[in-house]
Amino acid sequence: MQEEIEVKISRTAETILGVLGGIAGLIGAIFVLLTGGLGAAFGAEGTSTIVNLGWIAIFLSTLGIIGGAIASRNVDAAGICMLLSGIGGFLAISLAYIIAGPLLIVGGILALVRRSK
Repeated sequence: MQEEIEVKISRTAETILGVLGGIAGLIGAIFVLLTGGLGAAFGAEGTSTIVNLGWIAIFLSTLGIIGGAIASRNVDAAGICMLLSGIGGFLAISLAYIIAGPLLIVGGILALVRRSK
């Protein structure tokens, strides 16, 4: 008679990557918002698009932080949140997400790949 032994895997790496990636994404998004606001102050064209993308990046960064926070309770949802945040942030604000994106993508992949037995 074999008994199933459940081994709980620590999700510290996913949590740290998600929270740090989300914070870095917030910093990048605030930089984009400031750049768009400064451009609008000087009358440049297309600044409303930049500001809108900055707000989208703030939402996605917050989603990444939430994904990192729930990594120990709901691994699949956390992984999906971090992957969406990492990829979406790159699409929204590109270079300003250069630190946050890889952190969130790696955290999301770790959350989806590592399984407890």
